[in-house]
Amino acid sequence: MIEQITKGIKISVLTNYEGMHSQNENEMYLFSYFITIENQGNDTVQLLSRKWEIFDSMANKEIVIGDGVIGQIPVLDPNEKYTYRSNCLLHSSIGAMKGHFNMVNFTSKTTFKVMIPNFQLMMIGNLN
Repeated sequence: MIEQITKGIKISVLTNYEGMHSQNENEMYLFSYFITIENQGNDTVQLLSRKWEIFDSMANKEIVIGDGVIGQIPVLDPNEKYTYRSNCLLHSSIGAMKGHFNMVNFTSKTTFKVMIPNFQLMMIGNLN
């Protein structure tokens, strides 16, 4: 598990290779990732948006920007956790993702970035 804390918000990441997937007559590598967001601070916060940078070993790069995560904009009270699962498709069996969440602190009414640690996406057979 990969973890990182930014301004009292802990991000934990687990990944899984799900197999091959056909998309527009191309064979793609499907990966799932599980993100846990834990509010270790003293104030209530809300996740507003995210930005992802997705890379594969064939030098492809994709930028994903959008509101919330999986159609939700979760609010986290102090010591509360929120976990979600999502997927990505790669052209190769090895890749990586990184990014950040834009959040708001309800007490100070300020927005801030929470870094998502760089994590690897790799088909298990490629570990040997």
